[in-house]
Amino acid sequence: VVRRRLLQRYEHQPFISCLAGFYSCRWKRYQRRRTEPGKCCCKTRECVFFPLLVGAFCFSLVFLYMWSEAKNDYNNFDWYNYGNLGFWFLWSLVLLIVAAILFTYITLLLVLAMCLLAEGQQLYLHWSHKIGTFLVLGFSITALFILSVLWGDQWKTVRLSFQITAPYLHIGAITIMVLLSWPVALHAIRADKKVVQVIIVGPYLAILLFLFLIPLGMYSPCIREMGTLGPKPALIGHRGAPMLAPENTEMSFQKTIEHGADGLETDVTISYDGVPFLMHDSTLRRTTNIKERYPNDTVQNAALFSWDTLQELNAGTWFLKDKPFSCLGSLSRADQNQAMNQSIYKLSNFLRLADSQNKVVIFDLYRPPEKHPYRNSWINRTLEVILNESGIRPHLVLWLEDDMRSFVQSVAPGFQQTMGRKAPVENLLMDNIVKLNLAYTEMSSEDIRKYAEKNITTNFYVISEPWLFSLAWCSGAHSVTTNAVHTLKNLSQPLFLMTPQQYNIMWILTDLTSVLLISLIFAL
Repeated sequence: VVRRRLLQRYEHQPFISCLAGFYSCRWKRYQRRRTEPGKCCCKTRECVFFPLLVGAFCFSLVFLYMWSEAKNDYNNFDWYNYGNLGFWFLWSLVLLIVAAILFTYITLLLVLAMCLLAEGQQLYLHWSHKIGTFLVLGFSITALFILSVLWGDQWKTVRLSFQITAPYLHIGAITIMVLLSWPVALHAIRADKKVVQVIIVGPYLAILLFLFLIPLGMYSPCIREMGTLGPKPALIGHRGAPMLAPENTEMSFQKTIEHGADGLETDVTISYDGVPFLMHDSTLRRTTNIKERYPNDTVQNAALFSWDTLQELNAGTWFLKDKPFSCLGSLSRADQNQAMNQSIYKLSNFLRLADSQNKVVIFDLYRPPEKHPYRNSWINRTLEVILNESGIRPHLVLWLEDDMRSFVQSVAPGFQQTMGRKAPVENLLMDNIVKLNLAYTEMSSEDIRKYAEKNITTNFYVISEPWLFSLAWCSGAHSVTTNAVHTLKNLSQPLFLMTPQQYNIMWILTDLTSVLLISLIFAL
């Protein structure tokens, strides 16, 4: 019996050597020490540092989760950096990779520490890992702070994501607590004082109880009774199909129509000689070859060019060169050739295309800069194009611009008046508003229902991720503006959808199973 025990202990040493080697760089057996019964699992210095390791794990987890859920807005992040740096690069993807690597590194250290504790070994983190922990902690806190200052609305996205991910996060958190029960039970049993046992077990049980009860405060519109889900939201192509073709070009809108979109969204600027055209940025630098044709005018406002000059520019080669989306697929040779030959698109041509395909249109109308000939008549000129030159049927136009709204209603009563912000229902009805065009961060099933009761529909922008589209669907949104018509069109139902009964069963089974496992571990 003694020989067998010695052999088992000997065979177990390589596993502990690997754990201690990776965590402490102490590969030799004589370099390690076991925790004596009733003693602390590590020296005072290590006791002080271990909370920093846990803190680094928590902050890196929060940042990784936040940035993963921010994928819907990666293009906006890269566009913001382009405006500051002057060149296009997928910084959002780089940040995601760095966050994933740092989180993986700190998680491995924490897992090694838990395994060593479960084996009754004293903790000693090597100095190189301590530096790494400080780097992860510093990077995560700094990144969260900068994003909170510059992009605070992203926390609203995180809160929305909980309405989809919370049930799965709950299961994951309970699983982690079950795994932690082994080292907690081991050290609680070895403690020789009741006070120490309470200090070890108390916080663990408090966190566990909190996790057991947290589903009571959870809300998700996707947890609903069978048969109460509304119709799938209509899809409006944001600048066309910018993942498949250069944004705001004829090819982009044709791709949107090919994939079955219900509407088209764009941005309208007026040239110096009064020709409304499609352009999102204030300059031509990002989406045309202005740098090659007119290198001295790259920072000049797009509205200060004549239409003849604008027609000379190529509006497609940048798309193949910069690849504005990380999920951009490979284009066929025919699509590449078509993209390379795109030019700036006139508003009148855009409206004719929409009318021929019976698609609604919505656009942001940019007022020309100071000293522009159409500075004070920009709305009148746009209305002339819509009513007299394009021939589009008025009911297909979702009029978004607030300025001179009463005048627009008098000359074009057939337009669908659309508001870009929330307002009291009474005010919306007075202005004949029939649709709200809101940022997705303002999504609220209660508000959607309140407006719908007065026949005011809601459109949310820009929603490209399936989970966010699923949430809009469950919330009752009438339509969404998206970069990914080709992807969302294939969704036949929300990604997450269950009845309250199904959710309660999942919640109770998870809690009961975890209680049983934790009880067995403490009993053994």
